[in-house]
Amino acid sequence: MPLGCQQTPVLVGSASLAALGALNLYLAKPSGYGKHSESLMPRTSRLPARAAWFLQELPSFVVPAGVIAQQLRAPFGAPGTVLLGLFCAHYFHRTFIYSMLTKGRPFPVIFLFRGIVFCFGNGFLQSYYLIYCAEYPDDWFKDVRFILGVFLFIVGMGINIQSDSILRQLRKPGEVIYRIPQGGLFTYVSGANFLGEIVEWFGFALATWSLPALAFAFFSLCFLGLRAFHHHRFYLKMFKDYPKSRKVLIPFIF
Repeated sequence: MPLGCQQTPVLVGSASLAALGALNLYLAKPSGYGKHSESLMPRTSRLPARAAWFLQELPSFVVPAGVIAQQLRAPFGAPGTVLLGLFCAHYFHRTFIYSMLTKGRPFPVIFLFRGIVFCFGNGFLQSYYLIYCAEYPDDWFKDVRFILGVFLFIVGMGINIQSDSILRQLRKPGEVIYRIPQGGLFTYVSGANFLGEIVEWFGFALATWSLPALAFAFFSLCFLGLRAFHHHRFYLKMFKDYPKSRKVLIPFIF
């Protein structure tokens, strides 16, 4: 690793992400927001969904964007900087577009606080590794890992954005009812939006060929995969006519 890189933050951060993912699977409880929010939680302990999502996702954009802006090590156009730009692109959308469009339920403050801490830590970990630690050959942009990884990242982001749009269109302004999502990958799975983001982060891990990105992809698989399972179970209980052929997360398989 380069002289400016300290291995300890990379190893500790990566291990923590993987451990959080495994712990989430072990607990196997639905996260208490959205469909699974606690109905008895005092209203004073909630924030409107748009404000909550904005505040939660903001550190994941600000931290890496700040690192890129300062150009502390790598010249603009270096592989590490470009890859970190992909990370910023995802969280720019989540922070400034998704949060302003969402029609979700009020968000519990305790989960907002946890999300902010996680997003700040993960944003720092990915930024630190790509700018201070990652070493790529001059022809990395031609490497099959970079090409395939970026392709998967873009495809996954497209699936995620399209699926979120389908979910938003299920409700009219002011409605809090649930309907069966139709179209896109929702034809095949209940967690189409989650599937898109999982594909996105595994593509990012491949393109960066880094331990922190792989740990984040594993965490996303555990956290979002379990959330997809709970959504699927929720739909089956709520709708008697829910498509029986629809899987949880992986079309035709699971």
